[in-house]
Amino acid sequence: MNSLTHPARSLLPSDGRIAGGALGGVVEGVYDHMLAYQWRMLTDQVPGAEPSHCVENFRIAAGEAKGDFYGWVFQDSDFGKWLEALAYKLMAKPDPELEARADEVIGLMEKAQLPDGYLDTYFIINGIDRRWTNLRDCHELYCAGHLLEGAVAYWQATGKRRALDVMIRYMDYVCDYFTEQNLWGYPGHAEIELALCKLYDVTGERRYLDLARTFIDRRGREPYYFDLEQEKLGKPFFPHNAGFGRAYAQGHLPVRAQRTMEGHAVRALYLACGAADVAVRTGDAALWEACRAQFRNTWARRMYVTGGVGSTYTGEAFTFDYDLPDDTAYAETCASVALVFLARRMLQGELDGMYADAMERALYNTCLSGMSLDQERFFYVNPLAVFPEADEKDPNKRHVEPERQPWLGCACCPPNLARLMCSLLEYQYTAREDELQVHLYLNSTVKLTLGGAAVEIAMETDYPRDGRVKLRLAPGDYALRLHIPAWCGSYRVLRDGREIAPAVENGYALVEGPFGREEVVLDMAMPPRRVHAHPSVRSAAGKVALARGPVVYCLEEADNGAELHRLLLPADAPLTCVERDQLGGTAVIEADGLREGFPSDDLYTSGVPAVREPARLAFIPYYKWANRGRNEMLVWVREA
Repeated sequence: MNSLTHPARSLLPSDGRIAGGALGGVVEGVYDHMLAYQWRMLTDQVPGAEPSHCVENFRIAAGEAKGDFYGWVFQDSDFGKWLEALAYKLMAKPDPELEARADEVIGLMEKAQLPDGYLDTYFIINGIDRRWTNLRDCHELYCAGHLLEGAVAYWQATGKRRALDVMIRYMDYVCDYFTEQNLWGYPGHAEIELALCKLYDVTGERRYLDLARTFIDRRGREPYYFDLEQEKLGKPFFPHNAGFGRAYAQGHLPVRAQRTMEGHAVRALYLACGAADVAVRTGDAALWEACRAQFRNTWARRMYVTGGVGSTYTGEAFTFDYDLPDDTAYAETCASVALVFLARRMLQGELDGMYADAMERALYNTCLSGMSLDQERFFYVNPLAVFPEADEKDPNKRHVEPERQPWLGCACCPPNLARLMCSLLEYQYTAREDELQVHLYLNSTVKLTLGGAAVEIAMETDYPRDGRVKLRLAPGDYALRLHIPAWCGSYRVLRDGREIAPAVENGYALVEGPFGREEVVLDMAMPPRRVHAHPSVRSAAGKVALARGPVVYCLEEADNGAELHRLLLPADAPLTCVERDQLGGTAVIEADGLREGFPSDDLYTSGVPAVREPARLAFIPYYKWANRGRNEMLVWVREA
């Protein structure tokens, strides 16, 4: 159902509240714990953790402290994402202390801003004469985008315009500079495009939307801007870009001609987010088709079973179709967060269950894996097989961490997770004038206008621990479209206790109104199931993964002993789901399997068969691995 001419609208976090249920506790933890922890990280108050210096850089740039810039060139962006996450929390519940801390840093931003509007602490501290000379690598526009997203959300949450006014001055300068002085440049790392669309939405100023479109249109054109830029700098591509060339920063083709995600995964996904935003706001069908083609190829051929994307450490990049190695996987947390961002945007213009399937696969697996259960430790990389000794001693696996870290030198992922978790209402629903589209099943209450009337709708569910979803509806003349996940082989829909058979189109069941004050229940069967990969996925050939609902499972050494690669799961072994108290309460999948042994200590022998002994296998949700210390982990298991 393509509705680019009449796109759906997403809800704002201020339109309701997520509370209770399986993810409600995670969201409350982010509200009440993670944001405060991340504030301490941004202000270097966590002993033993990698220093951030993010807020200190703003102090130095504002003239309130002395010192050198510390961190990556994009360190400012960490505060922008944290500010955005805090804003979404403030839409749900007050936090005077963190709000006051945010206001302090916003004051520093105001003081650091140059008279012409420019604001980037790296160049303000290290030499303003070098600004805009390395758009490909120095992330000025990327940082500006994240600060802008944070400022827009903070104004929406608090009504305070200080940060928004700072960023409007900056964006006015950026608009003038890139339409009058620099007529070819565009960001090396996309992000500002989608931020400019948000600014357009709240101001109505067309120049911001036009600049977002301009940045998209310049990419992939000749003369190739980054070649000219690097000639001036006398610098080649960084070594980690080797082998990707122009595709590393998605400049290999004009965006409308791109049909696959190429190069750096987060850059590619953020660019697609910006392109989708522009297409939805302008009705640009060619741009939309490029986004659709890229998403479909990623879903069908370049996405891990866990929702991870970006298969190689080199360039943090996509490689080629079906190339999904498990033990060297990159699958950056930020890439899966960006995939969720893109899926929601695609659902605004095209109601297709593929987008919701991708969204929940990424959310319930790689995104949640990116943080520990106590929300104080984080993964940058999310592999599907971990053998700690190999990760320590094999240079090809040096990017794999067998344990989450209290912070990251490149700390883009933790605040990205925070802003996603604090804004899940945006992803749960989209709405049209007389229709509510349900994409994610979260325990929540929302208020919105449907069919010309203000309605309140409550969803009660423990999904994905349980497949039963109850919607309490308010009276009104509107319709519901309920996402039926691709994994779901059996379900029932009940209306006020009576089973109905709604029509299903593109993965959505249509329950037509008008409604009184009544209940609609979607009851999905959620037995454990086997998942097999396409035979072209070499690392998964002859293997099987287990899942229940959208949650992928894995073996962990803590439950199954060392050398997980020796375990086999017979194709006919019954799968049993049992509840365990471990890891905060977990549905564990158990099965009778085999452990392969060898009757000799010789490295190689001829004519000696392997010995297979019975072994009871226990699989836990993938996102909960590495919460019990350093140990092995395996998603794909050999099938016997």
